[in-house]
Amino acid sequence: MSKQAQGYVYLSLAMVLVGSTVIASKIIAADLPPFTATALRFVVAFPLFLLLMRARTTPWPRLTRRDWLLLLLQAGAGSVGYTTLLISGLKFTSAADAGVIIGTLPVVSAAIAIVVLGERPHPSLFFAIGLAAAGVLAIVSKSGNAGPHSLSGGALIFGAVVCEGLFILLNKRLNTPIQPLALSSLMAGFGGAIAAPFALFEPAWVEAATVPAFAAVVYYALVPTVGGFLLWYAGLAKVSGTEASVFTALAPVSAVLLAYTILDEPLGLSQALGIGCVLIAVLTLALPGARALPGKP
Repeated sequence: MSKQAQGYVYLSLAMVLVGSTVIASKIIAADLPPFTATALRFVVAFPLFLLLMRARTTPWPRLTRRDWLLLLLQAGAGSVGYTTLLISGLKFTSAADAGVIIGTLPVVSAAIAIVVLGERPHPSLFFAIGLAAAGVLAIVSKSGNAGPHSLSGGALIFGAVVCEGLFILLNKRLNTPIQPLALSSLMAGFGGAIAAPFALFEPAWVEAATVPAFAAVVYYALVPTVGGFLLWYAGLAKVSGTEASVFTALAPVSAVLLAYTILDEPLGLSQALGIGCVLIAVLTLALPGARALPGKP
């Protein structure tokens, strides 16, 4: 398997795990405040990252002040911003609706890659992104209920999408390459440090918390956080930022399917067609011409 193909596999698996965070967050939202849940997520994940670094003798990076600030921004946006906004939004909307909204990730991530990273994508990549967006629109047409707070819930979840777009692409701006395991550990450590002070100001939750909520936090920490961080960074090291942005279309597919199988939320014909468009968009990257042109110097 080529280096690029390996990157595609890693990115696909990472985005499937991102989709599962919608289901975990829906369960968490019923019983735990968002910053508390986020802090607990990293309290569980960070020691595991440290153990993995020690087992694989992975060194800590030596970075410039600019790179440290960039990592802090990345952790604040993605590690904390994505989780807290997603949990908050899911208090007001369904997991299926949230899955549809995170389907805007390809467009948001591609915009960041082009505007912030200066990448010049091949036209076939625009086609893939457009096809993924068409799939999302197909899902939207049958995206479930519209409760009284659906607009505010949708706005919060779209904010999470913007945070996730920054999270998955900002490391391309680092001057010093960082090994995926070390970078994942830093994201978890910074994420916990940022979330913990905010958690202190949230309402008491000990008596209201349930076993499913805690189980969902542990799952979130072990699978999408530890596994997802490693897979995403390993994949992103092998492909361009614009290519990686197309794989984010797999997240809503995963979220909608899991909402159907685990939460018994409806899945209609239009959702199935949308999922098909998204999968074809990802397969478009396998075409010989689907490559990003070099970025601006």
